[in-house]
Amino acid sequence: MSETTQYVAATLFAIAILHTFLAASVVKFGHHYPKHEGLFHILGEVEAVFGIWSIILFGYLIYAEGFGNAVDYVDNRNYTEPLFVFVIMVVAASRPIMTAARGVVEFLSGHLPMNITVARFFVIMGVVPLLGSLITEPAAMTLAAMMLLRFFHKETSRFFKYAVIGTLFVNISIGGALTHFAAPPILMVASTWAWDTPYVFNHLGWKAATAVLINATLLTLLVKKELHVTGAKEKADAEDDDGEETPRSMPGSVIFLHLLLIAGVVLFAHHAPVFMGIFLIFLGLAAAYPQFHDRLIIREGLMVGFFLAGLVVLGGMQAWWLQPLLTKMSPIEVYFGATALTAVTDNAALTYLASLVQGLSEEFKYMVVAGALTGGGLTIIANAPNPAGASILKNRFDASNINPGYLFLAALGPTIITIICFKSLPLTLW
Repeated sequence: MSETTQYVAATLFAIAILHTFLAASVVKFGHHYPKHEGLFHILGEVEAVFGIWSIILFGYLIYAEGFGNAVDYVDNRNYTEPLFVFVIMVVAASRPIMTAARGVVEFLSGHLPMNITVARFFVIMGVVPLLGSLITEPAAMTLAAMMLLRFFHKETSRFFKYAVIGTLFVNISIGGALTHFAAPPILMVASTWAWDTPYVFNHLGWKAATAVLINATLLTLLVKKELHVTGAKEKADAEDDDGEETPRSMPGSVIFLHLLLIAGVVLFAHHAPVFMGIFLIFLGLAAAYPQFHDRLIIREGLMVGFFLAGLVVLGGMQAWWLQPLLTKMSPIEVYFGATALTAVTDNAALTYLASLVQGLSEEFKYMVVAGALTGGGLTIIANAPNPAGASILKNRFDASNINPGYLFLAALGPTIITIICFKSLPLTLW
């Protein structure tokens, strides 16, 4: 691609980032132009932003580089991650999987010496993100976000909502760092740098787990009063519903079958034809047994996939400025630089670019990955699972939009805790 095209791509990337911060304002324009309110609503969907600007980039590539070169560029991008996030979102949010997840949460909550509502909240914020190291971060995000919906009511304060989603994004970003295959930033470098699960856990995982539990504990203490209000409301609702028909129970065989399906999707997460085949089987079962399924979140999943695919197309032309910037930094600079850059670029793309650089020291490798994990909760675009969580929870926020500025401020505290854990604890556990 020509130098001019690279500059145009960088400019469109910057505009797309600015667009995500102004999404709520774009929606308001629709009130002034009722005939085009639907168009402004689409343009104000955060999940649509990068997809829209990637289409504009594609149009420019056709004009500047020719139709063949434009198509070749788009064809040569890797869309496995957007497809995987779409599939895992829909499957993980299905009623059989949610029933199993809630069962685990209820079991763990029942063994904690605290109010049951507070215990549930703590488990969702502190344990479910760590499950991302086994079931992948997008699946953990989907499960956690779906279970958090019960805590978001009309009476819930704005402070509570942003404190929760900010901590959730940070905890999910670092919660997948216990293994070498679940967190996208680690996965991108694991093969190239020969990092296996013992190495990742020894250098990153135990620190990440410490930060997750500290963040969850501090948040639970901070919002404890509102959690008691939620618990009282749930108790009152349960008493009002007394005598009504109870929901149909979920057969164990149905849960087991769906657990096998989601395990297959996770196992073949890097083989799109296989996990898409498993997804088609899932859709067939959902159609054949509607009594065991609620509405599938197909639309939400497609919007998130569109967002991530757009990020792949736009982000694929940012290496010309990003890679030299990283290589000029010292290890300590690269940690804080990666934390900051992750907020405006996908953290997996950041570590992938680092993996292309030859001769990096072990300290540099640690710092760039730790920084990418640390900054993964600061914005919606910082980590691939974030759009999934935002898509599920955003309707509970004012004007059905998550304010990027409030999100950044809410994630700042948990991010600082993570920095302290990654920087102050010993380099390795053993």
